[in-house]
Amino acid sequence: MSVDIVIPTVGESINEANIGRFIVPAGGWAEQGEPVLEIETDKASMEVMAPESGVVSYSVGEGDLVAIGAAVGSVDTSAEKPADATPAASSDAPAEKKEAAVATPAASSSTPTVDESLLKGLGPAKRKAIREGRASLPSTGGGHNLQEDSNTGVERKPMSVMRKKIAERLLHSQHSTASLTTFNEVDMTNVLGTRGALKAEFEKKHGIKLGFMSYFTKAVCYAVEHVPIVNAQIDGTDVIHNENVHVSIAVSTDRGLVVPVLRNANKLDFAGVEKGIAEMAGRARDGKLGIEDMMGGTYTITNGGVFGSLVSTPILNPPQTAILGMHKTEQRPIAVDDGSGQLKVEIRPMMYLAMTYDHRLIDGKDSVTFLVKVKEFLENVTEDQVL
Repeated sequence: MSVDIVIPTVGESINEANIGRFIVPAGGWAEQGEPVLEIETDKASMEVMAPESGVVSYSVGEGDLVAIGAAVGSVDTSAEKPADATPAASSDAPAEKKEAAVATPAASSSTPTVDESLLKGLGPAKRKAIREGRASLPSTGGGHNLQEDSNTGVERKPMSVMRKKIAERLLHSQHSTASLTTFNEVDMTNVLGTRGALKAEFEKKHGIKLGFMSYFTKAVCYAVEHVPIVNAQIDGTDVIHNENVHVSIAVSTDRGLVVPVLRNANKLDFAGVEKGIAEMAGRARDGKLGIEDMMGGTYTITNGGVFGSLVSTPILNPPQTAILGMHKTEQRPIAVDDGSGQLKVEIRPMMYLAMTYDHRLIDGKDSVTFLVKVKEFLENVTEDQVL
């Protein structure tokens, strides 16, 4: 008896998905309820479970675009379980461990030799699967639609659903908002000092490392108290005022940029923020974020500084009307008060802050005041507040 593996419904308005990777290879054994493959939608990645126990086969390839509700393979429930069958990787295991668990049975002296030049442009998981004989090289037809000119080294392949949706949203944001960006800079001496002094005690007390994002998340919540319009949204001709601050935090993954939401950040202490961010980032990297995890944000923080960006103009995340851009901390000479009213030059760790805002709702005075309040919080936060 054969039972179809069907792409499940993953949310309203989502009609298609890309096949990500095969967790259980074709011909492998899967237990009922265990993940057999990953799919990528325009908002997130998720695992598809085996409907019954049996031997798995697929009618699609990695990267193929399929409709929600489509059958993409089957499980032969009449097949006997091989004596050497090992359980599929747990959906709670890290991605690296899952790949290793799948790769182990296939790794042998019979693994085919692959021309590495043919793997150019493919993702690391796909390259590894091809090298180990668990997947075949993509063809120039079908869902992959790859085209390569050996003379020019040009390769053509379709965007993933997630990348296409990101592109659509960026264009929509540019065309539907009156975006302006205002800048300020913050002296990071206090942030670096308190973090350095409290790092060990914080981790011992709360069981989580003290990072920088909690400082900026709490700074945004503090600034919203003084300039609440920044936390509001436009809905047609209405303005939606939000009592709580639900912070969307941009996370870069190998599948693209995702923006999960830390809810009620204004009600969390530093430890609560750090735990929430760590949990979200881990799920983002493992491809386990659901649609609901990225809905309902009221303000976004993005950190280009981790990639070395010194200054940028972040793009709005509609229907939100403001976004804060963090950047690289750099040692620069700054004029400071020596305590007697005289100025002196010191080398200080400085960061440029940028806030893009929708001028249809937020005035220049509000945006400037907001950034001043963010700066004020960061330069004056106390050790007691952090702990």
